[in-house]
Order: sequence, then C-alpha cells, then structure tokens
Amino acid sequence: MVDPIILTTERLMLKGITSEQMKYIFNELSKAEIKSMLGHRSEEDYLKEEYKHVNGYSGYNRKFLLFLMTDKDSGIIIGRCGFHNWNKDHMRAEIEYAMEDEKFLRKGLMSEAVKAILQLGFQELELNRIEANVDILNIPSIKILEKNNFRKEGILREHVYHSDHFSDSILYSILQKEYVLH
Repeated sequence: MVDPIILTTERLMLKGITSEQMKYIFNELSKAEIKSMLGHRSEEDYLKEEYKHVNGYSGYNRKFLLFLMTDKDSGIIIGRCGFHNWNKDHMRAEIEYAMEDEKFLRKGLMSEAVKAILQLGFQELELNRIEANVDILNIPSIKILEKNNFRKEGILREHVYHSDHFSDSILYSILQKEYVLH
C-alpha cells in the first residue's frame, strides 16, 4: 500500500486516504482493524463506509482523497475533510468535511482543516476549481466556506433527500486564481 499523504496544521494531523488505498484497507484488514484505522465510533459508521466500498467510491475519471482529522493533543480521529468528485481531467473537485466528535465543534478546527485542504488542492493537485454543496440551513458550514473565500454561485433546489423531505443546497466555489494563501 502506498504511504498516505500527511498534512499538519497547528492543532491537527490530516492523514490522506485514496480510493485505491481504501480498497486495500477493506480487502486486506479485519473489521476491527478497519474500524480502528478509520476512527469509526459505531457499527453504523462502519456499515456506511462498507456500503461506500461495496458500491464503489469512484467512477470513470472521478476520484476521492479523504483525510482523517486527528487532534494532535489527544490522538483521536475527530472528523474528515477532503475531496470527492475529483475530476482530474477538468482539474476540479468538490470539498467535503464533517466533524464526528461534537466536543471539538466551534473551535475553528474545521476551518483549519479546510485551509490545509485548499492549499493542497491548488498548490499540489493543480486544481483550478474547488466547489462545495452545503445545506441552506447549515450556517456553520456556510461560515467556514465564506471565511475561506468561497463564492456563492446559486441554489440547488430540492438537492438532497432526507428521510421525509427534500432540502435545498447552496453551491459555492473558489477558483485557483481567486485563492490567496492566508
């Protein structure tokens, strides 16, 4: 297995996992090893990841690069941040992020991770465009995007289906020429 990409910030270590590495993890490691390596806190977390593996992480000319966010002080995996829908041919990707441990919310950690991911995307992966789709009611996520100079492009009506309703998403993006290392 290829060594993962490691990014470090002031308070985080971000360990990258590609779609190829994820295939290796699920094909070669035990369930307990997978849960530990990926920081799954519950059987449900594991089953969601297994479902993605079984149904395919990437498609034609689309890849992903997922980073497990680890708190440097505790060594605990606290969230995920990275790219999915990464289209190398068109030099664009969609950023995704989620905090999995609520006690780490509202501390600026996700903004710190997003900043590192943007730097990697524009400087190392040579992306021209990074986009994000965020639920219209997810104010903390909107603030993270706006703090990192993403621009609102429009509303995707009834874009996401929840168990009993649809919700709108806002499409944000940042272009390489707009990116300023800050």
